[in-house]
Amino acid sequence: MTASTAEVGRSGASRLAVRRARRRHRGWMVHAAALLLLLIVLFPVLWMLQMSFRSSDDVLSPALLFTPTLENYRGLWTGNFPGSFGNSLAASSAATVLSLLLGVPAAYSLSRWRLRARRRIALWILVTRMAPPIAFTIPFFLAFRYLHLFDTVAGLVIIYLTFSLALVIWTMRGFFDGVPRSLEEAAWIDGAGVWQAFLRITLPLSAPGLSTTAILCFILSWNDFFYALILTRTRAMTAPVAIVNFMQYEGWEWGKIAAAGTLVMLPVVAFTVVVRGYLVKGLMAGGIKE
Repeated sequence: MTASTAEVGRSGASRLAVRRARRRHRGWMVHAAALLLLLIVLFPVLWMLQMSFRSSDDVLSPALLFTPTLENYRGLWTGNFPGSFGNSLAASSAATVLSLLLGVPAAYSLSRWRLRARRRIALWILVTRMAPPIAFTIPFFLAFRYLHLFDTVAGLVIIYLTFSLALVIWTMRGFFDGVPRSLEEAAWIDGAGVWQAFLRITLPLSAPGLSTTAILCFILSWNDFFYALILTRTRAMTAPVAIVNFMQYEGWEWGKIAAAGTLVMLPVVAFTVVVRGYLVKGLMAGGIKE
């Protein structure tokens, strides 16, 4: 009886060891697949990054070993690229801030106010995003020439604000709908006004949505090429348009193109990392009662 019990115990332990080995092997396979997928996704970015540090002689060489140089970055900052980079940063930041300042209260109003035309108003706001951007090119071009906004940063801000506002309203409206009305009603009972309850309760609980919307608006404005190409010339040229200037008839300056592309990515990555921290704080603030 004792021997059989020991054999059962040993067989159970062996089966447990086999399960653990299989689980460990499965975990390694999942990690390897995730790493391979990550390398595939990041391969174009890594290739562009290494091209930006190559000299103009071997910029298209398939060799992985090379002597890094900063001549491409020095060539960028001695030309007109810094001004274009500043124009992109100013236009995208201003458009993002204005979109949030105007769109967040509008989204809150559509979420909370019981108007008969509430759905109709929301639909008309969404209509502004249904047509392709090229459909508005001629009206915007003629209006900007008449208002003397052609080739200005302010004109780009107006363009980006026009297209980002609908995104902010529809995105934030969904987050506001997820905040219980009972929390605002409790604040009203305590003597807070409508907008005080919005600023102190609803908006902090919607911080994750606010962060996500800000990231989307900034990326949408920062990566714009079409309107920046049509509505600017020299003074308000943005970074994506400035990169095209390195594609000339004499040849394409691949090193400078790669360096400019790397610099264009940095603000988006930095902004995403910074706002991601606020997103996590917003999630924690929504679940902790002080």
